[in-house]
Amino acid sequence: MRITISARHCEITDTLKERATALAERLAQASPHALDATIVFDAAPLTHAVEIRLHARGRKVLVGIGEGADHRTALDRAEDKLRPQLEKATRTRARPRRTSTRNS
Repeated sequence: MRITISARHCEITDTLKERATALAERLAQASPHALDATIVFDAAPLTHAVEIRLHARGRKVLVGIGEGADHRTALDRAEDKLRPQLEKATRTRARPRRTSTRNS
């Protein structure tokens, strides 16, 4: 899986990059068809924001956005918003297909 990390209007540390990479890998394990993940760090004067976009084969792009006093908190909040979407997508995907019971 390809992981892209970018920063807008801010600098992020190597430790935070490693944490974001580990988070993306954990999310990819929950979705067996994950193709790529994009994590964008952004800073405003009073708050920090993180957006996580996860793209999987045959599915729409799942997005989680979190804000906080620092980037680490924002990253955790973005994960908290993305995880239920990911679980729902995998439950929906794992459901067996209905078959017709009509006799022709």
